Amino acid sequence: MAKRVLLAAPRGYCAGVDRAVITVEKSLELYGAPIYVRKEIVHNKHVVSTLEARGVIFVNETDEVPEGSTVVFSAHGVSPAVHEQAAARNLKTIDATCPLVTKVHHEVKRFADDETEILLIGHNGHEEVEGTAGEAPGKVRIVDGLDEARTIVPTPGKKLVWLTQTTLSVDETMQSVAILKERFPEIANPPSDDICYATQNRQEAIKQIAPQADLVIVVGSTNSSNSVRLVEVAKEYGAKNAYLIDYAEEAIDDWLVGVETIGVTSGASVPEILVRDLLAWLAERGFGSVEEVTATQESLLFALPPELRKDLKTAGK
Repeated sequence: MAKRVLLAAPRGYCAGVDRAVITVEKSLELYGAPIYVRKEIVHNKHVVSTLEARGVIFVNETDEVPEGSTVVFSAHGVSPAVHEQAAARNLKTIDATCPLVTKVHHEVKRFADDETEILLIGHNGHEEVEGTAGEAPGKVRIVDGLDEARTIVPTPGKKLVWLTQTTLSVDETMQSVAILKERFPEIANPPSDDICYATQNRQEAIKQIAPQADLVIVVGSTNSSNSVRLVEVAKEYGAKNAYLIDYAEEAIDDWLVGVETIGVTSGASVPEILVRDLLAWLAERGFGSVEEVTATQESLLFALPPELRKDLKTAGK
């Protein structure tokens, strides 16, 4: 068989990431450098270093931002406590939280107000989980993995609901849900699916490719939950090998030994230029035939944050 690349579609930027990156770029144009961003705007090394070169300063907490400056909150969302800290320092805030994450925040508030205990399926320490749980301190219990689903002990007598981090593997999440439902038959479902459409679509595309692939290369950063998940899904669905790289130069020639079909995809925070670089690297090694495998079409777009739209309008931009 001839050497070939199966290129997953959709891949790369989702609507929430696109909105967050444009928010920072427009903020730079409008307010001038430096612009402060709390945490990485999206989990991608290339995006972060490119923005740093343009005058963005990434900080871990709002107390590192000089009083009165402009700070952008990342796509992963923040807790109300972070908004309060920013207000106390007189910071101008622009909230680039993905609207799909905001939806989960609203669900947490609603259930917490109803005295329901929330079992949040997600990764401990992930920024999105910290922000979501922070909407109702003391009322959210994090379920990180199948073992915790088997062992978590909710508060006796409380109504229960499960919610999820938006960027998890669909399959793994449903395994956790199945365990929770078996243990707590009365547990309520979220009002709508929390796992982000883009996460699901990228996983579906790689599921179609993986059984045919000797090797899958995922472009994405190690702190990107959805990128890491794509590697796991590729292996689970039949790829003989799967690797995660930030840049084409991290790919290794030895990976290609005895390989005829390579699957390529990228996480939801990855600019397409990085995928193009990898395809060029593969083409130089005889993998010039590229066939796109489309799982679904995406057309969703999100408006920029209202506070930024207002300032752009005032400035006539």
